Amino acid sequence: MTSGQRLPIAVVVPTIGRLGPLTRCLASLAACEPRPLEILVVDQSGRPEIAALVAGHDGARLVPCVGRGVALGRNVGLRATAATHVCITDDDCTVPPDWVVVASRQAALHEGAIVTGRVLPVGDARAVPSTKDDPVGSDLSGERRGGWLFPNNVVLPRAAVLALGGFDERFGPEEAAEDNEFCYRWLKHGGRLVYAPELVVSHHDWRTPDELDRLYVRYARGEGFFYAKHLRQGDLHVLRFLARDAISAGRSLLSAIVKRRPSWTDSRRGILRGLPGGFAHGWRVYRRPR
Repeated sequence: MTSGQRLPIAVVVPTIGRLGPLTRCLASLAACEPRPLEILVVDQSGRPEIAALVAGHDGARLVPCVGRGVALGRNVGLRATAATHVCITDDDCTVPPDWVVVASRQAALHEGAIVTGRVLPVGDARAVPSTKDDPVGSDLSGERRGGWLFPNNVVLPRAAVLALGGFDERFGPEEAAEDNEFCYRWLKHGGRLVYAPELVVSHHDWRTPDELDRLYVRYARGEGFFYAKHLRQGDLHVLRFLARDAISAGRSLLSAIVKRRPSWTDSRRGILRGLPGGFAHGWRVYRRPR
């Protein structure tokens, strides 16, 4: 491929206005060769600095988004492009120069599937959530689990994802498990999900210990919200997820006592503080119509 050529694939980057990380993310996307057809920065902040930053990048366009929540941001981006395949990453990630072409090849190789890949930490690995570095690829189709889709490193078939309803926008800023719920729903409905280690992004360390602590509570709250949704629909399969999380919470408490690990280094420590409240909230939100 010649220099400057663009592939018929779009990239969506949701942001809440984190200027520094987004600047770094867009610079890495600008270094991709070949480049994507377009880069859609879905901004929920309305900051003029974000608009100016995006305007300075060839091939990028700003997509204003009224409301909050990463599920909403991703869906707005998916609806704003006509590309058959869409890559998604987060504003606190950077990509290697071959990311777009690898994503395009994987989408062609696994037609109709969602392809996710490795997420490598940059900085203190203990302070970077949601990472994966398994060198062995796998086809996860036919399973019924959440947690296998990494939405900061994914290429997906746009029409099929939207036909399934996209990411559930009822997951707001306080429920950070919309990716797990969509993963479970996609697999439950027979969708294909492939893990390809060739597809790589870097996830940067930037949160303080207090921010990480709060994030893990949000993760757990989102899991409870997810479980309540599917239990409301009569899906008893998620009861095993609840049992698994209860065991994980117990193990985290034991680890805290024995190993004296700080809470921000163990995502399981958020379960007891977040999951019950998220479940109760989800039970109300997803109540059956009378």
